[in-house]
Amino acid sequence: MNIENFDLNLLVCFDVLMRERNVSRAAEKLNISQPAMSSSLKRLRDYFNDPLLVRTARGMEPTEKALALEPLVRQSLTMAEEVLAPNEVFDPSNSQRTFRILVSDYVEGILISALVAYIQTHAPRLSLDILTLSDGSFQDLEKGSIDLAINSFDFIPQSFYKRSIWKDSFSCLMAQGHALLKDNTLANYLSASHIWVSKTGIGVGTGMSQSSSRGWVDNTLEELGHERHISVFTRHYQIIPQLVRQTDLVATMPTRAALLYNDNSDLVIAEPPFKIPEIEINMIWSPLLHHNSAHKWIRSTLIELANHLALASLSDYE
Repeated sequence: MNIENFDLNLLVCFDVLMRERNVSRAAEKLNISQPAMSSSLKRLRDYFNDPLLVRTARGMEPTEKALALEPLVRQSLTMAEEVLAPNEVFDPSNSQRTFRILVSDYVEGILISALVAYIQTHAPRLSLDILTLSDGSFQDLEKGSIDLAINSFDFIPQSFYKRSIWKDSFSCLMAQGHALLKDNTLANYLSASHIWVSKTGIGVGTGMSQSSSRGWVDNTLEELGHERHISVFTRHYQIIPQLVRQTDLVATMPTRAALLYNDNSDLVIAEPPFKIPEIEINMIWSPLLHHNSAHKWIRSTLIELANHLALASLSDYE
């Protein structure tokens, strides 16, 4: 069978079925009946000579053939959408759209606060729904129910678009008068007690265990043959200044996050006594939203704000 005899609407059905892993939900998304969706799945199975989706104890699971087809079908539909999309113009000054964005509080305190200020002036009727990284999943992003996620990611699905927002070094935040400030050596750093603060991944997070990867700082120390004593594990950057102000704990954190407290006379920012590789913060989004004019606007706005912050913030670190 060649493409002239193939119903291209079946590719849309396949794409939604792969996203939803459920015939009823896929039918609802496309506003068709469940029997019609079941019929489309049967036609797809006949054409590809493969079951594509099979019922398991965990629900409908894709076959190896379906997984191989998924990125090809999605790329084809994205290209078709770009060709067929009207030349709509997004007017942020009058739009009442809500953008849903997944971020850590590290990114929220730096970039999202700047976005809120910008929107108040240039798009006052827009709304932002700011979610923590554990509030959503890659599937929510893929379906377009969440617009963007911004974080340092260990893994990004191949079908997603991404854009680097910034790279960041690490700094130590501690109380004024901390003993480490008098002699900031690796030996003294290791003898201090520490706060572990790190990004969370997308999805429901879990607590630390001995087998868990402890991230950037501790991975670097392990490569050097050392280990630090961690008294507190947290995923929330905003609690750090209160903790270090009231204790002799040291927080090693992304420099831009530390610089949020640069004007606090009770706190001091210092370079770590060993080299920690930079992290990269990326913005990711679904191909379903890539050509949407409103989505293009929010992405370009965030990139412009991030570029401005990159020029301004690190110059404060003297």
